[in-house]
Amino acid sequence: MARAFAKISFTPNVQAVQTEMGSRMAYQAAELGVAEEVALGAAEQAFIAEHDSFYQATVSQTGWPYVQHRGGPVGFLKVLDDRTIGYADFSGNRQYISVGNLRGDDRVSLLLMDYPQRRRLKIWGRARAVDERTEPALLAKLESPDFRAPVERGIVIRVEAFDWNCPKYITPRYSQREVEALLVQARQQQPAAVARQAPGVLGSGALPLTITGIRQLTPRIRAYELRHADGELLPAYRAGAHLRVPIALPDGSVTFRAYSLTDVADNPSQYHIAVLRVDDGEGGSQALHDGWQLGTRFNVDAPDNYFSLHDNGRPALLIAGGIGITPIKAMAEELTTRGVDFQLHYAGRAPEQMAFVEDLRQHFPNQCRFYFSQAPTPARLDVSVLLNSVSADTVIYVCGPVRLIDAVRQTARRLGIADERLQSESFA
Repeated sequence: MARAFAKISFTPNVQAVQTEMGSRMAYQAAELGVAEEVALGAAEQAFIAEHDSFYQATVSQTGWPYVQHRGGPVGFLKVLDDRTIGYADFSGNRQYISVGNLRGDDRVSLLLMDYPQRRRLKIWGRARAVDERTEPALLAKLESPDFRAPVERGIVIRVEAFDWNCPKYITPRYSQREVEALLVQARQQQPAAVARQAPGVLGSGALPLTITGIRQLTPRIRAYELRHADGELLPAYRAGAHLRVPIALPDGSVTFRAYSLTDVADNPSQYHIAVLRVDDGEGGSQALHDGWQLGTRFNVDAPDNYFSLHDNGRPALLIAGGIGITPIKAMAEELTTRGVDFQLHYAGRAPEQMAFVEDLRQHFPNQCRFYFSQAPTPARLDVSVLLNSVSADTVIYVCGPVRLIDAVRQTARRLGIADERLQSESFA
């Protein structure tokens, strides 16, 4: 996180809320870092150049913020140098709110969205208007020769700070141009897809899978080995990823369920998932157990990941409840491969009902602790004691029932653990 962004954004009131919510310590380091020279890098410049719209905020004389959508041809927001961007201000509804605001306060904030890839770039700067009379050469640089909308003025922005945001909660959306490109690609691939999709094969994803192995882990949990139906290598993934698979229900309808990939991605020829049969649920897992057999084929999209590991060397605390062990197991394996310290705490009713207990004992004898609530000598996970014992830089991952996740989150908040250090994924 850049110091310039922190100095602008973390006002005393913001700092007070961060302190109340327990994230102040984590963000304070950004303010104390070495002062950097603000400059748009190659990644930022390329990102800006591919956009055809953005959102711009200005401040009025009454102190009210005003957010406006700005649009044009791809690349109409131009990078003039590594500290300066600008755009041609096309004739619109003639309210001139943004332009009027800039006469009293030159501060602006821009938000550039990449919905398909779930990326966003925030830019802070100071803006000024230029026109044909005062700076014709500069205005000419902002114009797009092949776009015929009338240009009233140019807006030139001196960049003061920028920051990339995380992809959470960005819903993928596609422009008409992007949809048309995807349709062209789909039509080109359609003959091959039709040829490989046998009658009765579920799913419309581009990745055809075949079940090549089934293992009964517990009386109610089965592990499935999946390989590419055409023998090709499978797309790579990171620990925490999941597959969304189609399941045929007894009434003839098709439902979809997401199941975590349980192994570290060290074998590109196969995926592994584990499924708990829930007989009093909505029927998806029950139909999967009853219907999936060796040789069953279906089509899926490539693995997706909303529960990914941090990339640095900070230690990790892994907490799993019941079938929530599935992504946590893969995380333990990846952290081991990377040489990152971790501890794994796994809670359930009894060892014979819990997946991967023996595997974890064998591979991580010094990092795992188990809690069996229905064992002859019951042991329960004490979340408060556990979170009190972690270092200030430990990243916490919890997966399992909602009640477990709520307990961890509430305890972390009470202890002042920053939200950014806690990642969770719930299993019903």
